[in-house]
Amino acid sequence: MDLKKYFKEHKGIGILSTADLKGHVNAAVYAQPHIIDKDRVAFIMAEKLTRANVEKNPHAVYLFKEDGPGYKGLRIYLKKQGEFKDERFVKQVCDIAYPGPYCSVDALKGSYLLSFKIEKVLPLVGDGKKTA
Repeated sequence: MDLKKYFKEHKGIGILSTADLKGHVNAAVYAQPHIIDKDRVAFIMAEKLTRANVEKNPHAVYLFKEDGPGYKGLRIYLKKQGEFKDERFVKQVCDIAYPGPYCSVDALKGSYLLSFKIEKVLPLVGDGKKTA
């Protein structure tokens, strides 16, 4: 699936779900991911619970529900690959992916850019297998 094209064509709300090593789950509203290539995405994160969880447990799920009626969207299963703290680099990525007030130096202070390998993409509902 071409995620870059998908996210250009669809608006909606995204939730990034993570868990710590003890299985305590967290879910947070997140913007659409920055698409690196067909196998990797990235998110800008503050130093909060979501980032703390993926430091301990690299697995996450990004759930995206498209605007409109019904249950259309995606579940993207992820595994953390890398993390970047350089504020100038984080700002550059932000300006490309999410131009606007969210990319101000003040808004991004202390933020990280985390990259994830895409392990699996499923529809919002179901397992993606066609039924007769």
